[in-house]
Amino acid sequence: MYAYILRRLVLIVPTLFGIMIINFLVVQAAPGGPVEQMIARIKGAAVEATARVSGAGQADTGARFRQGEAAARSDITTKYRGARGLDPELIKEIERQFGFDKPAHVRFIQMMHNYLVFDFGDSFYRDQSVISLIIDKMPVSISLGLWTTFLVYLISIPLGISKAVRDGSRFDVWTSTVVVLGNAIPGFLFAILLIVLFAGGSYFDWFPLRGLVSENWAELSWPARIGDYFWHITLPVLSMVIGGFAGLTMLTKNSFLEEINKQYVITARSKGLTERRVLYGHVFRNAMLIVIAGFPGAFIGALFTGSLLTEIIFSLDGMGLLGFEAAVNRDYPVMFGSLYVFTLLGLLLNLASDLTYHVVDPRITFEAQES
Repeated sequence: MYAYILRRLVLIVPTLFGIMIINFLVVQAAPGGPVEQMIARIKGAAVEATARVSGAGQADTGARFRQGEAAARSDITTKYRGARGLDPELIKEIERQFGFDKPAHVRFIQMMHNYLVFDFGDSFYRDQSVISLIIDKMPVSISLGLWTTFLVYLISIPLGISKAVRDGSRFDVWTSTVVVLGNAIPGFLFAILLIVLFAGGSYFDWFPLRGLVSENWAELSWPARIGDYFWHITLPVLSMVIGGFAGLTMLTKNSFLEEINKQYVITARSKGLTERRVLYGHVFRNAMLIVIAGFPGAFIGALFTGSLLTEIIFSLDGMGLLGFEAAVNRDYPVMFGSLYVFTLLGLLLNLASDLTYHVVDPRITFEAQES
């Protein structure tokens, strides 16, 4: 087992390197890089992707973006304001500012060297380091990802088991209708519906629309802080859970149905074991393996990709919104820094998923792989 873990940890290095170099080459080939973005801004022809977010300790994202951008170009825009064309020396200065005066391979090697010690540099357009931006935005995304994944598994596994045990019954039929609706309707539509119903849209005004916590959160007592946090996170998490539990429910049901029909279950029942003992003592461990295998993907999806529209709709300043703005504005340090962190975390979670196999079923020891 230890040899397997060591080998997987070693394989993370070339895997991470390969992902980074592929994305680096794709981004380099894409038009509209930071140099072109800055030239367009100097000419007044660029469109920014920013968002206004309110909450305790959260400033206006759009204002910070514009302040950082102004600091980055203050020494060149004043001199050339109103000019019809751009001097070649100005373009060279912009390239030097963004590090594009060096060949692509040199920039990539230097970037990976810095990333090995988690030095991600500074944002091109924000007056902050990339690591501080990630730390600032991570609590929002972690909150959405953890609570969504936890509730999805908490709902889907018991529901899937119940559907498998009662396959073909009325309960199975009407719950399948709910599952189909949850799978067919995108999560962001549920988010809009929840806003209309419960956040001051057309009916009730029970929940807030902006931020992870209230502006006076730091002044509240700890019980009030916890309550305020859950008050803000309820609708965003609920919208993601509604759109995410359907697939896992059906996966759980099908896994249990496949195991229930196997010979060892018939043998266990013939020996006089209770249905509960058969279901949870024998079927559960085997059926849950494939469900557990999907945990890292479900968590990563909820944490970094599935929360993008939710963050925009509920004005939550998290990693999804940060990555979207970085991609639109070609903020390469933020793009590659967040990609590096996300990829490393995903690879480690995949390893954790394999180890969970052994926890669920100790018979799985990976000895074949080690040999």
